Amino acid sequence: MESNKVYVAISAVARELCEQGIKKGSKNQQHGFMFRGIDAVYNALAPALVKHGLLILPRITERVVTERATQKGGVLFYVVVKAEFDFVSTEDGSKHTVTTYGEAMDSSDKATNKAMSIAYKYAAFQAFCIPTEETAIDADAEVHNVTPLSPDQLLSSFTEFAGQTNSEAELKAAYAKVWAALNGYPEHQEKCKDVTGIRIKELKQPA
Repeated sequence: MESNKVYVAISAVARELCEQGIKKGSKNQQHGFMFRGIDAVYNALAPALVKHGLLILPRITERVVTERATQKGGVLFYVVVKAEFDFVSTEDGSKHTVTTYGEAMDSSDKATNKAMSIAYKYAAFQAFCIPTEETAIDADAEVHNVTPLSPDQLLSSFTEFAGQTNSEAELKAAYAKVWAALNGYPEHQEKCKDVTGIRIKELKQPA
């Protein structure tokens, strides 16, 4: 019979976290609400994971970065990561993989770190059924006022994305969204179409 001690370990950690809970010890400075920060999650999880022989091994499989303008003329880096977390039993090596996404903004170099922390936190919340009264996340500790991108900025961001992606399906999906967003700007739409056509040809060329 196949051994799956990983599920026993996940259940044991969930039981312990259910009993002790995780206190909302972080405060959003702009709006004043309380939320559970990533440090609180680490502090609650670490002893339970060790006690019940469970590892959580992260793996980032996708990362997308977009620059956005603030109302004051600054620049924000908007990052989305797709992360896989292997929950592994130290007793028999059995594992279960949980996939989550993390999104965050930052004006310097911390957006990726924030996004990874959020992905980890929600993987833990969902896998261990950690009760929460609200969905506030670490990135919400800051509130960013973002102005809509101009047609030039939209086209520039799409062109950068097209040059980075290796997925024709993702490229076509992004093209459809940008084309719709550029409604009323036919010249920009044509350039968007040209960029898409060129990149699709490049992707179809043999490696």
